Amino acid sequence: MDATLLILVFLVVVALAFDFLNGLHDAANSIATIVSTRVLSARWAVLWAAFFNFIAFLFFGTSVAKMVGSGIVDPHVISDRLIFGALGGAITWNLLTWWAGIPSSSSHALIGGLVGAAIAKVGGLGAIQWVGLRNTAAAIVVSPTLGFLLALLLVLVVSWTFVKSSPFFADRVFRKLQFASAALYSLGHGGNDAQKTMGIIAALLFAHGATDKAGHIPFWVIIACQTAMGLGTLFGGWRIVHTMGSKITRLTPMQGFCAETGGAITLFFFTHLGIPVSTTHTITGAIVGVGASRRVSAVRWGVAKDIVIAWIVTLPAAALTAAVFYYLGFWMK
Repeated sequence: MDATLLILVFLVVVALAFDFLNGLHDAANSIATIVSTRVLSARWAVLWAAFFNFIAFLFFGTSVAKMVGSGIVDPHVISDRLIFGALGGAITWNLLTWWAGIPSSSSHALIGGLVGAAIAKVGGLGAIQWVGLRNTAAAIVVSPTLGFLLALLLVLVVSWTFVKSSPFFADRVFRKLQFASAALYSLGHGGNDAQKTMGIIAALLFAHGATDKAGHIPFWVIIACQTAMGLGTLFGGWRIVHTMGSKITRLTPMQGFCAETGGAITLFFFTHLGIPVSTTHTITGAIVGVGASRRVSAVRWGVAKDIVIAWIVTLPAAALTAAVFYYLGFWMK
């Protein structure tokens, strides 16, 4: 095996490791509500989420992957060293926030990593695809807002629908419905997040001449990325589950259903548009929405504020870290 092929294999493995960590880091997005409402134990919840993470490729295309692979940074400047820098920055930031129990965005860590490594390579902003980056950055604000509004609307609709039902009956119904809402959210999570790693590997293959079209996603890449994410979810993210499922607000099964359904609709919408959106941002906005539907004081705004700060810091922090890794990869072309 020559050196070029060895580096390609190494970087594909690193990309899949990022995908695994994405599943590990973002497992809480899929299971926090169903665990906090005690509909499922954590062990069964991760199995449920991992299964739907894996089969998500059956329901979605590869438009998000194409955006990440060729819509954020000019694919013609992609190199082994740039990908090494981007993945190094994203993985480092993910590990730091996972260790601290902060639900930051793996998606924006990766986007920040790509941008930071590209700036380090060309010495400026010339390689940035501004339309793609603008749409992705806008999703930082739009996705949690949409998740918030949809979850709030669902709580209002459901409350009026079950206004004459006994609390016991409503609780029993929504304990069953939460299986479906958690499955939908896990599908959205797997459909949007796994595609980001597909885009990175596709860009790498294009840079090596292994594909003749930027953004082309071979089937083996799709399966490998969905598998890596599903396995990551199986290992879970228990620190972040605690933050997402109980520290922001206390949830009932009805509220858990509304949060997951509102979040899933948001993810389906952005995935259809081909925009890499943060599943962390989305579910956090939805959880805050259902908490605020009771009363404003039901939300622990101090915790929510810390999460928002982490969102804002992620892009520049991952970009700076990626630039450092780019310079550390001097031994690559």
